[in-house]
Amino acid sequence: MKFWNVVKNEETGAPEIRIEGPIQMEESLWAWIFGEEEQTAKGIREEIRKMDGQDITVWINSNGGECIAASVIYTALREHKGKVTVKVDGSAISAASVIAMAGDEILMSPTSVMMIHNPLTYAEGEVKDMEKAIRVLTEVKETIVNAYAAKTGKPREEISRLMDEETWMGAKKAVDLGFADGVLFSKEETDDNTMNGIVRGMRTIYNSLSSTTVNTGELLRHLKAVNHEAWELARAQLTIEQNRF
Repeated sequence: MKFWNVVKNEETGAPEIRIEGPIQMEESLWAWIFGEEEQTAKGIREEIRKMDGQDITVWINSNGGECIAASVIYTALREHKGKVTVKVDGSAISAASVIAMAGDEILMSPTSVMMIHNPLTYAEGEVKDMEKAIRVLTEVKETIVNAYAAKTGKPREEISRLMDEETWMGAKKAVDLGFADGVLFSKEETDDNTMNGIVRGMRTIYNSLSSTTVNTGELLRHLKAVNHEAWELARAQLTIEQNRF
């Protein structure tokens, strides 16, 4: 079964990875017997390495799969030198949510959902076999907590509790809890980013006015490169302030 595909953005030519369906590490026995084409976590790791520092967009719509496969993909994305933008357009559930945590920026569609929970397994045998399964699951959970804690900055105990409760999150809740950075197509997000840039620019300009060692022309040129809206407003404000002296 194919659960990932690499395409190029039609406008920018930048690589995009689409992750859809069950996430798996190895080819299934069914595919091996019948010669069906499958794509595995090992394959996507090699594709990421070929991208050699390019910025990547990863689209996710998956209900999860194997923890180890998710770890391989997560690690490959975290090691990648270019910016990794994750966009959840459907679901990022279970192991798929672990992969999402690899993004430098995580954006969710307003109609998408993310879910985190404790790892699952199937076991049979006597008491010692059940006890071993518990120990294994406990350790696997700790590795998953690592990814969530690294992204959200939340204490491990809080992450563990959210997993115990099988926490479902829409886009807004995911942002509020720190599992995502923004909501796709959100005007509020765009306005906030612009305003933050303007505020930073204005603060820089005001600070420069009280310093005789700062070249305000250089400051404006730097600000224009970072945020054009902030540059326009800061330049106008600087003119006003200079006319007061």
